Amino acid sequence: VQLQASGGGLVQTGGSLRLSCAPSSRTSSPTTMAWFRQAPGKEREYVAATRFSFGSVYLAESVKGRFTVSRDNAKKTLYLQMNSLEPEDTAVYYCASTRSALIVSNLHNSGAYESWGQGTQVTVSS
Repeated sequence: VQLQASGGGLVQTGGSLRLSCAPSSRTSSPTTMAWFRQAPGKEREYVAATRFSFGSVYLAESVKGRFTVSRDNAKKTLYLQMNSLEPEDTAVYYCASTRSALIVSNLHNSGAYESWGQGTQVTVSS
């Protein structure tokens, strides 16, 4: 499954961005999609996820209150609305998907996802 992520860019502190991620193939049917991010010199970090069959979305504690995640079931598209951005949010944001039915406690595990997008750069200036 090829994933296409878009929406990154350069914003000032306090600004907003909306990221989108969708499979390039209309026949793709991931059960779980997620956002991860990786800042320079740091490990990849889980940000958010959705499990389509359960109608649920999840956010990492580090972004709750500032980020929201939503999805379009028909398009299998995952969105990440990022508000009140801080320089610490600067990273390459990756979307990922799997056809496996992940349990909630495993959503943060990057190794559980078999498909990854190319990443989109988010830069927050101070």
